[in-house]
Amino acid sequence: MKRRKLLQAGLISLLLPVITQAHPKLFVEVYKTPGCGCCKDWIAHLEQNGFKVVAHDVPDTAPYRTRYGVPKELSSCHTGVIDGYALEGHVPASEIKRLLTERPKARGLSVPGMPVGTPGMEVEGTRRDAYDVVLFGADGSRKVFRSYAAQP
Repeated sequence: MKRRKLLQAGLISLLLPVITQAHPKLFVEVYKTPGCGCCKDWIAHLEQNGFKVVAHDVPDTAPYRTRYGVPKELSSCHTGVIDGYALEGHVPASEIKRLLTERPKARGLSVPGMPVGTPGMEVEGTRRDAYDVVLFGADGSRKVFRSYAAQP
């Protein structure tokens, strides 16, 4: 089993430059814990919206938040990276596409916590929480990139 994981990691390392060159703006690398179902659902949301995703199962996502400059207060259950930007939590694909189009000077986007109704956190027959997609900078700045209203 360890040999298989090492071979897979080696293959991914070899293919990453090819994948990112072919689709630099649609390639997302995601760091998540192995048992998190909502992370898998968020990845499916991204793929359904044209993104190519390589997911890495890691025992703890905190080091990746630190590596990519995500403030602790903006943390969630997984961290993604696309074209130099960090994506923390259940960021909608539409906001990622907007980020890549507008290219603001920022470190990334976050949907802090795990609001019900965000991509990957949908629960059939229940409400959608109000939530903000937060644009955060390397200088500590933060601003609401888009707000989503609650729905009963």
